[in-house]
Amino acid sequence: MTDLNLINVLSILSLFLGLLFTVFLFSAKGKNRFSNRIFGVFLLLSAIDNVFVSRLLNDNYLALSTAISTTVFLQLPIFFLYVNSVCYTDFKLKKIYLLHAIPYIIVNLLMLSSNYGIDSDSPLILLSGLSVQLKNKIIHIIIHVQVFSYLLASYMVVRRSKKLYLENYANAAIPFYHWLLQLMSVLFILHVTALFKNIYKFSSDDVIYRGTLISLISLELLIFCWYVLKALNHPELFKSVDSKLKLTSDLIKAADRSTVLSAHEDEEVRKVRSYMSAEKPFLEPSLTINELADYVQLPTKDLSIIINHKMGQHFFDFVNEFRISEAKKLLKNPDKKEYTVLEILYEVGFNSKSSFNTAFKKNTGLTPTAYRKLDHL
Repeated sequence: MTDLNLINVLSILSLFLGLLFTVFLFSAKGKNRFSNRIFGVFLLLSAIDNVFVSRLLNDNYLALSTAISTTVFLQLPIFFLYVNSVCYTDFKLKKIYLLHAIPYIIVNLLMLSSNYGIDSDSPLILLSGLSVQLKNKIIHIIIHVQVFSYLLASYMVVRRSKKLYLENYANAAIPFYHWLLQLMSVLFILHVTALFKNIYKFSSDDVIYRGTLISLISLELLIFCWYVLKALNHPELFKSVDSKLKLTSDLIKAADRSTVLSAHEDEEVRKVRSYMSAEKPFLEPSLTINELADYVQLPTKDLSIIINHKMGQHFFDFVNEFRISEAKKLLKNPDKKEYTVLEILYEVGFNSKSSFNTAFKKNTGLTPTAYRKLDHL
């Protein structure tokens, strides 16, 4: 009885916090409104897929309880759409995305006779000859296969968008990447816990099952708290890329290298590097590969192949190379000795102290402060 009371309290707190944050996301204004609302739908489904709610309804409203509990099959598809909306600026909802609801429909067809009071002879009922216990096991297997498949698919989307970002943008911060990785890691831990809970659900060890159930609900409550703190501390999390951009590897596969680049590859490389040294476009924090292509009068795909393939660098690292070189000059310039490291990093095009320190140490093996103290003159 004590366990049940604790489960109820934790469930109510989790449900309340989840619904409260969902309302916040739907009402919040700003450039991320579309992504926020998709995330709000995901949170709403997570909040109502609640042990307390399902058990309360199960006593008198079995069909409604079933409809709520099976929304777990919609959660990860919605999360997958959210990941795409964060990663790509031009993401839009399409009718084809309704296909993600197929597992939800199949599971509800499986449960028509036992939970919705439909005649077991109905042609709509799937696997009608199976027992309720076996159907439940099949459903739980489908849940976990779907969850981990969507988490893997989401990771692949984030990984690809990071590569596109590095190959096309010089801004040192990639906030969406770290946020989504953290979010996927948290969801992975949550669903691994749910997997253990469901394994013991079908065993005779009721004590361990209740323990894992309490752990799962507690973890869910902590995750909702984390969502709120993240939103309060980082209101501007996302900077996405255009999904129409192509990875350099895809550009090379799509065209014959002899037609993509001229025969004077080394000359093209010198032209780009000479322009960077003379005109210093890298001083602009938001420099993109499209803008640099316009400056040096080369097609964007050619410049992308020159930098990301010929030079063997991401555009991100290529630009940072010139920024660090400029920073080294300023750090050793006697006329700039009054400048702080923070002032210098902004002057050379960085907009984050942590990313500047990381890039500087990668290039020199020293921190900016330690480099400044060295006597190279």
